Parts: sequence; structure tokens; C-alpha cells
Amino acid sequence: MISKLYQKNIIEKPKLIFFLLILALIIFGYYSKDFRLDASSDTLLIDGDPDLKYLREVTERYGSKDFLVLTYSPKAKMTSESSINNLLSLKYKIQSLDWVHSVITLLDIPLLNNSEAPLTERLNNFVTLKDEGVDKERGFNEILNSPVFRNFVISEDGNTTGIIVNIKKDEVIKNIKDENELEKHKDLVKKKNHQNILEIREIIKTYNNESKIFLGGIPMIADDMMTFIKSDIIVFGFGVLLFIIATLWFVFRKFIWIIVPISSCFFSVTIMTGLLGLLSWKVTVISSNFIALMLILTMAMNIHMSTRFLQIKKNNPDLKDLEIILMTTSKMFWPIAYTVLTTICAFLSLIFSEIKPIIDFGWMMTLGLLTSFIVTFTLLPTLLNFLSSEKTNIKEQNKSKITEFFSKISINNEKIIFSITGLVIILSVVGISKLEVENSFINYFNKKTEIYKGMKLIDDKLGGTTPLEVIIKFPNEEKNSKKNEDDDFEDWGDEDSQSDEKYWFTKDKIDKIEKVHNYLDKLPSVGKVLSFSSILKVAEQLNNNKSLGTLEMGVLYTKIPDSIKKEIVDPYISIEDNEARINLRIKDSQENLRRNDLIKKINYDLENELGLKRSEFKLAGVLILFNNLLQSLFKSQILTLGFVMIGILIMFFILFKNLKLSLIGVVPNFIAAFFILGIIGLLGIPLDMMTITIAAITIGIAVDNSIHYIYRFKEEFKKNSNYTETLKLCHSTVGVAILNTSITIVFGFSILVFSNFIPTIYFGVFTGIAMLLAMISVLTLLPSLILLFKPFGEINK
Repeated sequence: MISKLYQKNIIEKPKLIFFLLILALIIFGYYSKDFRLDASSDTLLIDGDPDLKYLREVTERYGSKDFLVLTYSPKAKMTSESSINNLLSLKYKIQSLDWVHSVITLLDIPLLNNSEAPLTERLNNFVTLKDEGVDKERGFNEILNSPVFRNFVISEDGNTTGIIVNIKKDEVIKNIKDENELEKHKDLVKKKNHQNILEIREIIKTYNNESKIFLGGIPMIADDMMTFIKSDIIVFGFGVLLFIIATLWFVFRKFIWIIVPISSCFFSVTIMTGLLGLLSWKVTVISSNFIALMLILTMAMNIHMSTRFLQIKKNNPDLKDLEIILMTTSKMFWPIAYTVLTTICAFLSLIFSEIKPIIDFGWMMTLGLLTSFIVTFTLLPTLLNFLSSEKTNIKEQNKSKITEFFSKISINNEKIIFSITGLVIILSVVGISKLEVENSFINYFNKKTEIYKGMKLIDDKLGGTTPLEVIIKFPNEEKNSKKNEDDDFEDWGDEDSQSDEKYWFTKDKIDKIEKVHNYLDKLPSVGKVLSFSSILKVAEQLNNNKSLGTLEMGVLYTKIPDSIKKEIVDPYISIEDNEARINLRIKDSQENLRRNDLIKKINYDLENELGLKRSEFKLAGVLILFNNLLQSLFKSQILTLGFVMIGILIMFFILFKNLKLSLIGVVPNFIAAFFILGIIGLLGIPLDMMTITIAAITIGIAVDNSIHYIYRFKEEFKKNSNYTETLKLCHSTVGVAILNTSITIVFGFSILVFSNFIPTIYFGVFTGIAMLLAMISVLTLLPSLILLFKPFGEINK
């Protein structure tokens, strides 16, 4: 029924179909202008993550700004006149940019130990390194030895300092309610951010002769990520396209057999790009290789169709081209349909991940595969209908020595094949047992990129990169009565001493903050730790290294000028909420750092070693969010891998209606997929947000070869009822198509090594290797299993 409808409406009406395809190309080509990219940090978060909600509460409570970070390493001594003048000049040039709110440098830090004046006077009339008459060396040493600023604003060796560029808040976005208007505004903000980054980089260039400066910060990373995505799409797309052209020439040696399949690729990608624009689906770093994948998978369909067309034409020279086209499409419809469905099954497994960009990637590839399938079965036969028989003819080609070699191995070396398979299974189990997930953000980037260099310098010199918050919650208690204590600190002028705020500072709270602070500071993977304890250490230095009493702390808090309090005290305590915040940064580049283990250790030690109740503390921060993302993805992919396997097995059974044959068909591909996971485990490479999807995607794509091989084997076996002869025939026909498509897929994935994003490189390399292993397995293990189990019955071996 389908064959007749297809013949009547598609094959016999090539002009109408071509017109409709051109119309679709124009319409979707127009909407491709709305094709968008997104590299914001929001694309790497789990929707509805309670830790995300809590972090936003913490950020709202203690304050947060969008900012850029510059690392400034002058060639001259940091306190030299030239270094200070250059730093001051750099500050003022950046400050003059219309999008900059403020610039904080080493020269803006209050110097409270730079004179012998009373502390109250020093607090209210503090000086900085840029002021006239300040002892530069004394001031610099104060900052260098400050518990707050050492390894934060200035490196321990004093050769590198950080510059914070605070960006003006976007006040417009708060008032936008319409979703479409919000998306348009975000696009404008991204364009503005790109211009901002270009502007500040132009300023930095003018100081390259006197100093080494690296730019960092989330806005810069997001902008560079956007550049990487654009570059990846272009490089992957053109790289894969060029290789496909080379492969088609190698296979067919005729120009027309390059034009026809490439046309299918062009139509499929253009229509899909327009569809993404129409649906407002944004491409992220995770889905940036979707064009390359579409080209690869569309080409695989077209090579199978084209190869079968030429084989039928060779075997039936008397048939008209229309009859050959109909015979080709009728024989290839179901095997290609099932290969599409099995691959869709693999990509749909991504929708269980809870991570929107990964879910979108799964749906993107699902729509992309359906688009490629429709275009392949409409455009390809239509174009062949327009061509004369002479134009589609190709020269007689020699038999493939590679597939012939594999057929001999399958027939004569069953024991070796099964022995190697057994060894592969053992190695896979050992390797998979060693698998672990990790989210080292700094190692996602090429070491030559500015992102990596800047983050590495901040990691090594300025206290680490990835932030983590420890919030200490104090139990509610009655306000302390005013205590009579000896006040050895100084005469504060006690007009505000009746403020209730000063009584919040009890010994129990201060000891608890200090205990947690000191514990965190001793962890080898932790860089800079900042808390109210850091502020107290500064105060003690100013108090001739004498400890402060609790009332002294309270009075000190009330007497600190608001400008200082807002910057160095309020970010670490919330009297209103009766809690304290300890901010720390993780040294992201540290080798063998396992973030999930670190989070577990801190949680365990705070409760069991430091004696805090579980209700008295909570961890928050970017480290927690990214770890949640990866742990969620790991769990979901392990679970959905079973879904993929069962789904594909069911499809095999529906297609072949033979359980034994279905099991035989899936085994080689499952082994290849699990073996690549085993290799990753044996190499000690942690799984990340890209590589963790390799197994499911590999199974989905690799089973295409099994379907084509078994479908052809079943068809040819009906004619000669001889397993060995059928095997040889299949290796010389469909085996050649499998070899050609697999080579295209393997090298297509290999193009991903040119990405600046390391997970994409791993994804390309390991998926390519997995596909190569799957091809070898389909051309050796699969036929050997067919010979051993004889799923078509005991007839003439």
C-alpha cells in the first residue's frame, strides 16, 4: 500500500515534488535568519534545581554584580612609579567606558595601617596607594600581608594583581514581561556584551608592552563561548562537507554522484536550520555539532540508497530508470526507516537528562533525522528521475579488498573472533568499573585560549576560580544583655552603642565561623577563603595583634563607615537572617581534583568533625550547580541506556520478527559502545556533559549497519539458502556501503578535534573510534554469529 502511494505521489511526479522541495527550501531558508546561539551559564543548569533557587536567595541577600576580571602582571616592580601609573591609567580608561559601573584595583584598597592616627580617624579618612604622600612600600606590604587581600587582590609573590570591572546593571530587563520581547532584549544584551569585550580588549592591547594582562569573568567566557560555537559550526560543517565530497568521489568517481547526495545534505540542513529559527530553539555548546551530525547521517542514508540503485541497475540492465528507482526505494525504505528510528531512539534518551540544552539537542536531532529521511526519499529519487541513464552510469569497480578480507575472517576464524570478543567484554567491564564523572570547567578549554590562560593564572596566583559558599545558620536565641567588658580597643565615641546590632556578635558565633574558616583553609584543593573571620584578623592586626572581645566586635561593626562595611563586612554576615557566609574558591586546575568527593567530604566533616548540626550549614555556589548537572546526567544516562537497548531490541524484533536474529543484531553494537566506555575508564578520562552521551548515541547510529546487513542477508538468503555464499555476497554489496558510510561517519566525527571546547573533541574522537569498532564488529562478529546460530534455519551451510 505504502509502495503504491509512494510511487503514485512521489516517483511519478518529480516536477511537483521538486517544486515543493524548492518552496520548502525558500520558506525555511528565510526563517534561518532567526537561527540563534546561546552560550550563557544558564544553559548548563538543571531546570528546577533547588540549589539554584537557594543560590539566588544567597546572592540576593549578600549582593552580587556582573563583573570582568583582569590579571595585571607588570614587567617592572608592582610598587614602581611606572607600574602604578600604568595601572592607574588602565583603570581610568576602562572606567570611561559607558557600560562600566566601577573599577576596583590594588590602588583602591583602604590602607588602615599606613599612619599612627587613631583608628576611628583612619576608618573615616582612609588613604589608598594612589593618594599623594602615601608610603607606597608600607601600603603595599599591608595589602600583601592582609588576611583579606592576599591571594585575592594580590598574589603571594606580589607580581600579579587582579582588577575587578563591575558592569552596570541592566535595569530594563526587570520591566519586560513579554517572553518574545525578553528574548529580543537578551539578544541585544549579548551583542552589547560582545562589543564591550572587544572594547576592553582594545584597551588591554595598548598595555601589552609594559605588562601581561589576561581578561576573565563570566561575561567574557560567555562571549568567547559564543565565538567558539560559531567557529565550531562553520569548521565542522565545512570540514565534514569537504570530507563527504572526497568520500563520494572515492566511492563513485563521478561528479553527478557527488551533486545528488550533497543536494540532500544541503536541503536537509537548510530546512532544519530554518525550523530551529522558527521554533526559537537556540544552539548551545552541547548542540553545536548538530549540523555536522546531520550531514554525516544524511550522507549515510544517501550512500546506501545510491549504492543500491547502482547495484540494481548493474544487475538489471534492461530495466528503465523509473523502475530501478522504484525498486531501490521499495527495498531501502524499511531498512533506512528503522535505522532512523533506532537513531532517534538514542537521541530521545537525552530528553530524560533534566538539562534543557541536552533535552533540546535530543529533540533537534530527532527532527533533523526525520527531515533528512523525508528529503532523502523525495529529493534523491526526484533528481535521479531528471537524469538520463548514461549520466548515472559509473565505471565497473573492483571488489573491495577490505570487505573481502573481513568476509574471509568471519568464515575461517570464528574462534579468534569470539576470543577477541570475550577479551573486549572483560576489558569493557574493568574499564566501566573505573568510570567517574567530573566537571573541571578550566579543562574544557584549549590551553592556548585566553579563557584557559586567564583562569589558570587566577587559579595559581589569585586564590582559585570556581566559587563555593558555605552558609552557617545560627540557632535563634534571646538577645544578649549588655555586658560590662574592659574596652582596651580605643575610645570609639559611644553615641551609637545602644544599637542592637552590636549584641549579635557572640563568642559562640565567632568561634564557629573561625572554626569552619580554618578547616576550609587547610583543604589542599581550596584556594582563597573569605569570611567575617578574615575581617577580624585585620582588626586584630590594627589592635596591636590583640584579640577583640565580643562587645568590641559589635562596636567596631557599628563604627565602620558604610562604604567600607558594604564592601568587606556585609558580604559575610547577615544579622537580620542570623547567619554567616564563608566564600571560598576551588583551584579548578589542580590535578586529580574530584569535585563531587570534595563536596561530600566538606558536608561530612562539618557535621562529624566540626560538630555542626546538619540544619546549621548549607553549601551553595557554581561548584554545586555544575556538580548537580553532571551527577544528574550520569544517573539519567545510565538509566536511559537501558531504555535505548530495550527500544532498539524491540525495533529489531518488529523488523525481523525473529528474536534470535534480533539479539544477534544488537550484540556487536552494544559491545562496541560499552568497549568505548571501557577505554575511557581505562584511560582515566572522567566523563563530562558531552562524553557521557557517547554510549547511547553510538548504539543508535551503529545499529544502522546491523539493520542494513541483516536486512540484505535475509533478502539474499531467500534466493540461495546458503549461509556462506550469502555472507560473501553481502560483504561485496551492502558491506561496501557499510564500509563507505562508516568511514564517512568516523572521519566526520574526527573533524570535531578542531574545536576549542575539549569535551567536543573527546566526543568526536571517542564516538569516531566507537563507530569504527562497530563497523569492524558488524563485518566480523555479526556474520560469525549468523553462521554459528543460523537464525534463518538449518539449510545448507
